[in-house]
Amino acid sequence: MGCVGSKNGDSKASRMARWKSTGIVAMRDCKLKTFPNEVLDLDRTVRTIDLTNNKIGKSCSLLIPLTFCLLEIVSLEKVLLDIPMEICKLINMQRLILAENLIERLPMNLGKLQSLKALTLDGNRITTLPAELGLLVRLERLSISGNLLTCLPETIGSLRNLLLLNVSNNKLSSLPESIGSCYSLEELQANGNSIDELPSSICNLIHLKSLCLNNNNVHQIPQNLLKDCKVLQNLSLHDNPISMDQFQQASLFLYEMEGFQEFETRRKKKFDKQIDSNVMIGSKGLDEGVDL
Repeated sequence: MGCVGSKNGDSKASRMARWKSTGIVAMRDCKLKTFPNEVLDLDRTVRTIDLTNNKIGKSCSLLIPLTFCLLEIVSLEKVLLDIPMEICKLINMQRLILAENLIERLPMNLGKLQSLKALTLDGNRITTLPAELGLLVRLERLSISGNLLTCLPETIGSLRNLLLLNVSNNKLSSLPESIGSCYSLEELQANGNSIDELPSSICNLIHLKSLCLNNNNVHQIPQNLLKDCKVLQNLSLHDNPISMDQFQQASLFLYEMEGFQEFETRRKKKFDKQIDSNVMIGSKGLDEGVDL
C-alpha cells in the first residue's frame, strides 16, 4: 500500500479515510522531508507506520513514538541516526523494524517494550547490545546481522520464547554460555564472524533445527551436539578451519558419533521433501548439512 499522488485522484481526505479504516499508514518512496502532520491527526487509530525509503530527518522521527502510544509496528529504513528514549512509550508495539539505518546504540530503556515479538536491526552500526535486551521476554525473532557487535550480553539467555537469532556478519569471537537457555530457539545464524568454539550449552537447544556457522574460525563442536539436539536438520560449517579429519577425531569419527545417524535421516528427509516440492535451489545448491 503506497502513497499515490493527487493526480491519480488520491486526495488527502481519501488517504486519511483509508489510513483510519486500516490502521496502516504506508508512504513508501514518497521522498518526504518531514513527518506529515496529517498522520498526527489520526492519533491512536494507527497501528502501523511504514515510511521506508523516505528521507525524514532525525528530529522529525521523534514525533512517532511521542504520539502513537498504541503503535504495533514501526518500519523505518535509511532514516535514523539513533533511537529516541521516548520509544518506551510504545508499550503495545509487537514489531520494530529499523534495518539499514545509521544507528550506533540502543536505548537503555528498550526492555520496557514488553509486547515486542520481532526486532530487526540489520545493517546498522551497533557495537553492543544493552543488558536490558533480556527483559524482552516475548521476543520471538531477533535479527541484528551486518553490524559491529563484538559480543552478546549474557542476559540473552532470558529470551525463552526466541525462535530465530540472526547475528551474522558481525565481529563476534564467541557466543555466550547463556545462549543455551534460549530453549525455544529453532534457528541460529552466526555466519561471517570470528567464532572459534561453541559453548557446550548449545546442546540444551532441543528445538534447534538449523545451525549456520559458515565463514568463522570454528575448529571443534560439542561432542553431544547431534545427540542432544534431536531435531537438528542443518549444520552448516563451510569455510571454517575445521577439517574432516579434525571433525572425526573430535567426535570419535563422524559416522560413529552418537546421534549422527538420526541427524542424517532428518537431514535427508528435509532435502528430499524440498526436491519433491520443486523448491528453488540457490546458486550454491543444496547445503549438505555437515559439508566442510
